[in-house]
Amino acid sequence: MAPSFTVFYGAIVTPETLTGYKSLPQCLLCVGSTGNIDWVVDDVEPNSVEEILKQKGCTNFELVKLLRGQCLIPGFIDTHTHAPQFPNIGSGQQYELLDWLEKVTFPTESKFSDVDYARRVYTNSVQTTISYGTTTCCYYGTIHLEGTKVLADIAHKAGQRAFIGKCNMNRNSPDNYREPTSAHSINATEALISYIRALPSHTSSAEPLVQPILTPRFAISCTSDLLNNLGDLAKKDPSLRIQTHISENHDEIKFTKDLFPDAPHYAGVYDGFGLLKHNTILAHGVHLEDAEIELISERKAGISHCPTSNFNLTSGVAPIGKYLDRGIKVGLGTDVSGGYSPSILNAVQAASVAAKVIASQSSEEAKAKTQFTGRKLPVATLFYLATLGGAEVCNLEKNVGSLEAGKAFDALLVDARPEAGNRALWNYDLVESLDDMLERFLFCGDDRNISRVYVQGSLIGGQEVVGGKPQH
Repeated sequence: MAPSFTVFYGAIVTPETLTGYKSLPQCLLCVGSTGNIDWVVDDVEPNSVEEILKQKGCTNFELVKLLRGQCLIPGFIDTHTHAPQFPNIGSGQQYELLDWLEKVTFPTESKFSDVDYARRVYTNSVQTTISYGTTTCCYYGTIHLEGTKVLADIAHKAGQRAFIGKCNMNRNSPDNYREPTSAHSINATEALISYIRALPSHTSSAEPLVQPILTPRFAISCTSDLLNNLGDLAKKDPSLRIQTHISENHDEIKFTKDLFPDAPHYAGVYDGFGLLKHNTILAHGVHLEDAEIELISERKAGISHCPTSNFNLTSGVAPIGKYLDRGIKVGLGTDVSGGYSPSILNAVQAASVAAKVIASQSSEEAKAKTQFTGRKLPVATLFYLATLGGAEVCNLEKNVGSLEAGKAFDALLVDARPEAGNRALWNYDLVESLDDMLERFLFCGDDRNISRVYVQGSLIGGQEVVGGKPQH
């Protein structure tokens, strides 16, 4: 008989707030048959494990004992990446945004009219994000309906939690990579929504693992008619998330204002078409005006902070501390291939550097009046952005983002031992605490230190799966 429960015993680290997390060295965590966390018991001595399991009525279970140097953390949430751009990783470093799109990105994305090519690339894209510990991913596809269906199929088969969007683009792109009309774009979008929602459910969870998301690439690529029709779709179905770009680059902002002279600002373009909502994910937000920050906060939209990409394309440094102080939801995005790494760990490290750059330019007087503005981001905040903050941006915080009873078991088994093979992550024998281990993993870890990747209680990836290395 297959076990009804999986019980983990060992170290667990889980976020609580932007400034605090729980580090629990001796914890019992039980995952039920639905893939949700049934219960968590802290501070359990080894000789008390059997007694607590009996008290909880666990008779048919698998017990996973974590080794010293291992811990469980929530899965990473990538709130912004481009699945068709994985072939471009590391290319076009000399360009800024608009030239990079023209010379590198659009030529590659146009190839996805070939469904076989799409299948090869997307298989790699999804497997790669999972291997780096991304349990939830917001993917941009291309304008091609059939290719984006393939992306949805691959994420669904892999068991990853994912939002899949077909890009809406009917202007300001090459002739061979542009949708002919607004009606064509909307019809294909509706067809993708129907296709994804017809995929069989993995679990009895509150929301399907793979969901559609409206994806106007950015205001520059969409006519007013197309944005208006997308706004109508969002109004008709409020459960549809929306993802787009905003205020990434100065030339992009100027071009947007030229195209929409009646809008008060860039954010006002989306707001005017009903696309700035509580479930809108705005990538970048590097150069937002104060009025835009206020509007985004009022609409309860979220920001996907993509620091690696913003450094790499010379876009600037987003003032994330200011957004946090204004109550705006913030998560992290890898933004492949503007970002050259598919790893949220890399985004964590770049986010830390970005905040330090801003802090170095802020006066002590200004810092004294704020909690996050003009300051470095603490480890707890960086950890939150990679996990629970991303869940909030995706409107999934009631379901994922932390390891709590009632939530889905989307989790990573982190291995900081020498056996993991990452010499940059210093020998765990010298680590004095679980807090120290978390910080070192965030700043020195990589995919080699991600032993297992779980989504909704199912083991879908990690070094044990790829390398076949038994650990327990």
